[in-house]
Amino acid sequence: MAAVNSKSSTQCHLSTKIKQVPILKDVSAELFRENIYLKRKPVVLRGFDIGECVGKWTPEYLIANAEDKPVNVHVSSTPQMDFINKNFLYRTLPFSELVKRASKEINEDFFISPVMDNILMQIHGRKRVVLFNPQDAHYLYLKGDKSSVLDIDDVDIEKFPLFVKATRYECYLEPGDIIFIPALWFHNVISEEFGVAVNVFWKHLDSNIYCQKDPYGNKDPVAVSSAFQIVDRAIKALECLPKEYQDFYGRMLVSRIENKCYLKDLDIS
Repeated sequence: MAAVNSKSSTQCHLSTKIKQVPILKDVSAELFRENIYLKRKPVVLRGFDIGECVGKWTPEYLIANAEDKPVNVHVSSTPQMDFINKNFLYRTLPFSELVKRASKEINEDFFISPVMDNILMQIHGRKRVVLFNPQDAHYLYLKGDKSSVLDIDDVDIEKFPLFVKATRYECYLEPGDIIFIPALWFHNVISEEFGVAVNVFWKHLDSNIYCQKDPYGNKDPVAVSSAFQIVDRAIKALECLPKEYQDFYGRMLVSRIENKCYLKDLDIS
C-alpha cells in the first residue's frame, strides 16, 4: 500500500509542540494501579513479561498455526483511513491472506480513544504512536469523534490553521512494550512493519454513565448524548435571528460553556 502526497508551501511537517511519552521500566502492577494510573496520562511500560508470544508471532508462525477462518477488515487504497468520508471498504478475507497483506502494508489511523481506558500491548513489530490531549480537542477539527486531519505529519495549515497549536505526544513501541492510553485521548498509530498488538479496554467510571448497548466504548456517555441534543436545540432556536445576532449569541453560548465546564486548572499536559 502506498500513497503519493502533493506538498505545497501551505503545508507544515509537524506540530510546533512535541513531547515524549514517558517510558517507565520494570514497573510493578501495584505501582501502576496505585500511582501511575491515577495520574490519567499516557505512559509506556517496558520490561513486563507478557509471554513467549513476543518474537514468536511472526507472519509465518501465525499462518502455520491459526485456522484459516474468514475475518472482517477495512481495506483502503491509502495508508490514512478517513473515517468521516469512508475511503475504505469492509472486506472478508481468509486469515492467511490478511497476514500476508498486513506484512506488506503500512497502515495509519487517527481517532479518539473510546470512553474506556485502553492498554495496548505490542507483541511483534515496531509501531509509532502519537497522542493528543483531550484538552486540545478544539484544535483537531473534529466531526463527531473523528478528525478531518488525515496526515498529521504533513498538515495543510491553510485548511487546518489551528492544528499546529495542539501539543503532540510521541513514542515508539517495541515488542513487549505496553502503552496506557487514558479514555478520551486522541491517538494516531502507524505500523512501521508487520506487527501484532493486543488491546484491552475497561470501564473506569460507574457503569451507569456508559451507554448500556455499547460494549466497546464507542458511543458517548449517556449524559453527553443528552447535552449534545440540548446544544442542537439551542442552535436551532437562534436561527430566527439575523446572522450577526446568531454569531454573537453563539459566541456567548460557547463562552458560557467554557466558563462553566472547562477545567482550566486541571493539569493533564
